[in-house]
Amino acid sequence: MAIDIETSAAGELDLQAELEETVRALREVTLMIEQSQVEVTKLSQRNAAITTHLQQVQSQVDKVPQQEIKAAYDSALDAQQRLFVMRGQLEKLQSEKSHLERFKSTLERARNTSSGLSASASPGGSKNPLASVEMLVNAQETERQRLSRQMHDGPAQALSNFILQTEIAMRLMDVDTGQARDELNNLKTSAMGTFQKVRNFIFELRPMMLDDLGLVPTVRRYSDAFKEQAGLDISVTVTGSEKRLEPYLEIMLFRAIQELLGNAARHSQATLVKVILDMGEDRIRVSVDDNGKGFDPEAVQQSSNLGLKLIKERAEMLGGGFETDSAPGRGARISFSVSTHS
Repeated sequence: MAIDIETSAAGELDLQAELEETVRALREVTLMIEQSQVEVTKLSQRNAAITTHLQQVQSQVDKVPQQEIKAAYDSALDAQQRLFVMRGQLEKLQSEKSHLERFKSTLERARNTSSGLSASASPGGSKNPLASVEMLVNAQETERQRLSRQMHDGPAQALSNFILQTEIAMRLMDVDTGQARDELNNLKTSAMGTFQKVRNFIFELRPMMLDDLGLVPTVRRYSDAFKEQAGLDISVTVTGSEKRLEPYLEIMLFRAIQELLGNAARHSQATLVKVILDMGEDRIRVSVDDNGKGFDPEAVQQSSNLGLKLIKERAEMLGGGFETDSAPGRGARISFSVSTHS
């Protein structure tokens, strides 16, 4: 009973600290938004003035020297680029503010729930469920913020550039058709590259082949794609009898492998990663080995690495286990298992 109350109290303190940090971050983002809005207003006015000058030059294209025409186009291009960048930054900050506001509301609800749990704690109570709730909430918000940044820095920014390139090409049609053609070719190349990035982005969000073909083909396909993106040597070995699993199991296993490959690329400085998927009759076991810099398992357990904690939590909820075997300087092996019986 005392341990449960202490755990709950510690959870409430963690939530309060997280809430205070979120409020602080929200104030900072709000201030940055205000500053960015002022800058966007200034750039919009400057862009409007330069556009007016460019229209005057275009109306007298036969009388104005070629150098002045080029300077007018260069100024307009520079002004538009600055405005696009600042608008993109403002949109990114506004999105981050929206995420922080939702996260703040969630933390406030979790804190209130925690207080209720503490007040109604009873003898014989087991593990405080607040820790799991908090972990899930934090993991979801972290993933949403990552996806938001990825969308902004990738497809959203590319679309802004497409608009800019199209406007440049349209204006060049009456002045230099050769350069206009080059701009359109560049636009086509950029569009093809962005299309591939969008396909990769969709695959990361929810690979359709996971529903159609199952876990093993999806893991192989994702590993091949991740190998090219991250520059890692990744091998996938499947033992046992390859088979389809319950949808919730396939999703959990795929997301866990996705998280572990991401950790190897982002944190371990590894060059070689081995994924072993053992498809047993009653149990599925996954092992991910890398030759990176390793880590102290005790330090990671005390850290805020939500990905590993969430994998451990879900594996244990599904009747399995979670193990880490690592030390600084000698790589890492992370293994977990789940039962195939509900």
